[in-house]
Amino acid sequence: MISRRRTMTLVVAAACAGIAAPASAQITLKLHHLLPPKAPAHSKMLAPWAADVEKASGGKVKIELYPAMSLGGKPPELINQVRDGVVDIVWTVNGYTPGLFPRSEAFELPFVHTNNATATNLAMRDMYLNGAITEDYNSVKVMFLHVHAGQGIQMAEKEVRKPDDLKGLKMRIPTRTGAWIIEALGAAPAAMPVPALPQALSKKVVDGAFIPWEIIPPLKLQDVTKVQVEGPNRIRFGTTTFQVSMNKDTWAKLPPDVQKAFERNNGEDRWRAVGKIWTDSEDGGIALAKKAGNKHIQLTEAELALFKEKLEPVVQRWIDEVKSKGIDGKALVDQARALIAKYSK
Repeated sequence: MISRRRTMTLVVAAACAGIAAPASAQITLKLHHLLPPKAPAHSKMLAPWAADVEKASGGKVKIELYPAMSLGGKPPELINQVRDGVVDIVWTVNGYTPGLFPRSEAFELPFVHTNNATATNLAMRDMYLNGAITEDYNSVKVMFLHVHAGQGIQMAEKEVRKPDDLKGLKMRIPTRTGAWIIEALGAAPAAMPVPALPQALSKKVVDGAFIPWEIIPPLKLQDVTKVQVEGPNRIRFGTTTFQVSMNKDTWAKLPPDVQKAFERNNGEDRWRAVGKIWTDSEDGGIALAKKAGNKHIQLTEAELALFKEKLEPVVQRWIDEVKSKGIDGKALVDQARALIAKYSK
């Protein structure tokens, strides 16, 4: 690690001083994340983004991807790894470090995000640029933020059509607001990084999970679940927020033209494209589950209304809770909902 950073520093110093570095000189950055290389997050989002940045830089930067925590540590440690400079870039789940990104939690609340990941991504972008959620990310240099397609209900055995069907069960969720959703439905929340889920389901440590369909193929969830549940028109029960962020010192040391290569690939088009990637990846996931014999339940509007009635108090609970931190939660929820509605048209 020391030699890599020293090499990068020398190349950057040469560029800033106007000294021609050797043609073979290249800035190498390490991107660390939690999922396997077959996951859409790696193969369809992170790898193409890295390739686009490399091309835009004219080959001056190389982004090495390290999936499945291959550089060590556990998923909740990713944010500290990038803040401390252990790695240069991470893709991570905000909810793995509860309370660290409080403003962004507005997007995770039930029925703020419904079924349009692109619209929610663009709403997050607006609120990051206008300062509404910016403070959450003061310790890193954000490349882009996003959500996944939303929390579906994946069950090891039991069919779920109404809130009471979840009473007394143990359900996995990655965020603290997600835990409130589970509690409001009468179930017990179990927090764990997503790579631990297959074993937890197979050993009956949990009865199910709130998680999207795209993760079914890489984790082979079709082998440890029998039922997938969502609302009509792909309406989901909240979502999870993610970030791709760089160490601030790493960013500061990059030559201006390399910074511009990143900026050209982190604009509105990228946030839109990432939303489409996560939405499109749902099709393959649910298709695999159905091929394995799983039951795909799409709730009726009347059935969904019962979930909405149970879950709306979670929004007020969050608004009341973040008020103690000086955060106007109602304003954030109202702004998020208005922007998502705007971009969903």
